[in-house]
Amino acid sequence: MTTAYDFTATNIDGQPSSLDEHRGKVLLIVNVASQCGFTPQYTGLERLWRDYGNRGFALLGFPCDQFGHQEPGDEAEIKSFCSLNYDVTFPLYSKIDVNGDAAHPLWKWLKDEKGGLLGIDAIKWNFTKFLVGRDGRVLKRYAPTEKPETIAKDIEAALG
Repeated sequence: MTTAYDFTATNIDGQPSSLDEHRGKVLLIVNVASQCGFTPQYTGLERLWRDYGNRGFALLGFPCDQFGHQEPGDEAEIKSFCSLNYDVTFPLYSKIDVNGDAAHPLWKWLKDEKGGLLGIDAIKWNFTKFLVGRDGRVLKRYAPTEKPETIAKDIEAALG
């Protein structure tokens, strides 16, 4: 059985990173962008990371430029933007595709595990979120409009 921990991704600093390092943690995996109307969600995401990070929770941000060219920068620019504007300290990864033939394998799997509205798997926009349980299986998928603070109750439940 495949779990989130079976995937690897390149971190924002260009190093390969196995998601297995988060084994046993509750994960919130989000496709992010720096120039999106939902970009202020970084504040709420960072709050979740700070509130639950020491309780077995990890938040993983995956920049994506597939929606309206809203993540045009390179990794250094993305990292700087997130740090300077939102004091982001949760793990960020290199820019990826979440849809199409070049979609990152993790995101193909996430979409297969929890389809979207009306059974359509494609990611519709930036800041789509997936909550993954301690067993590495997807618990829930959230629309981009879902604010991070409203997900806190589900994170609490998953943490036990």
